[in-house]
Amino acid sequence: MPVKRLNNAVQAAFFAVKFKDIFNLKEFYKAMHEWLLEYGWKSVDSSGKIEDKDYWETLYLERTGLEGDKEMWWWWRMQKIPTDNSYYKYHLDIDSHPLYVLDTETVRNGKKFKCQKGEVEVKVWAYLEFDYTGEWSKHPVLKFFNKIFPRRIFKREMYEDHKQELYREAYIFQDFIKRWFKIRRFLPFEEVTPFFTSFTYPSWKKE
Repeated sequence: MPVKRLNNAVQAAFFAVKFKDIFNLKEFYKAMHEWLLEYGWKSVDSSGKIEDKDYWETLYLERTGLEGDKEMWWWWRMQKIPTDNSYYKYHLDIDSHPLYVLDTETVRNGKKFKCQKGEVEVKVWAYLEFDYTGEWSKHPVLKFFNKIFPRRIFKREMYEDHKQELYREAYIFQDFIKRWFKIRRFLPFEEVTPFFTSFTYPSWKKE
């Protein structure tokens, strides 16, 4: 589940991307991982503290159907702290759900590629947490201002800066996923050049 359980967090963005066709699942997994690593996202330990690691998986399940098709779930939970900041923390929750996945082969430009056919859905939640150290909530005086501080006193910093920055990065990530799957995009936030080569092989596109 996403981090909406946190009382001191607000949702900055949510989106879901669905794709059904022929693609390389392993390459998609690697591409997402490397993109998130490049953007500075870190893993979280069992106590919720940020670790300087790139292993974000908190759940992985896989089952095989009667026809040999596979269904998988993997959940990634990541956080990062903006530069020179001790009050706000960014959260990114990613739930990936490939299903009806079967191994296959395709030919492009005279070359044969091993790949998969099936469906995949990726859901992403982006949250902005405030007072992540608990310093304000534990202080005998500051705790009374902790609820109004992020929304009123520092409204510009929270809603126009940090929240907007997290929103922007989340939708750059959405653009990356859609670009990888060669899905049409209508977003103001996108990378200038593809971060990774796509390993998607649309069945409608003939050699």
